[in-house]
Amino acid sequence: MTSQLKDSAQQVQNKLLELGYANQVVELPDSTRTAQEAADAIGCKVAHIAKSIIFRLKNEDKPLLVIASGVNRINEKQIISHLNDKLGKADADFVREHTGFVIGGVPPLGHKESILTFIDQDLLQYREIWAAAGHPRAVFQLTPAELIQMTNGRAICVK
Repeated sequence: MTSQLKDSAQQVQNKLLELGYANQVVELPDSTRTAQEAADAIGCKVAHIAKSIIFRLKNEDKPLLVIASGVNRINEKQIISHLNDKLGKADADFVREHTGFVIGGVPPLGHKESILTFIDQDLLQYREIWAAAGHPRAVFQLTPAELIQMTNGRAICVK
């Protein structure tokens, strides 16, 4: 772990502090770009990784953030059932434009704009989970309750 954070990871740490959370962003020597890589680098189960996936709402042309357990595959039909819109793919430029972060490092908070967020209800069963922190090697530990508070997200079945 390094003591000085990359700028994007420091942004997430600053946002956590600004919101009154004591969670600490850490940068790991290995990539955390995928859920498996993150679990391996942290030393936790893949299920405890809160992976952030950005979709594009087709009609509104706005982002949707789905935060899923690292072991779950997102069922787009399940997500659409909670929306009055259709889902599209969000390319790297769209993700960066709306969140301020690169794919593989999108955190659950601190985005450029407010983003509608759905949280995988399977994450609620764990005491502690890990989320990306603005950089492909940065993460932070949190509780499912904190995740819901930080994102103002809604827990749903995503698989």
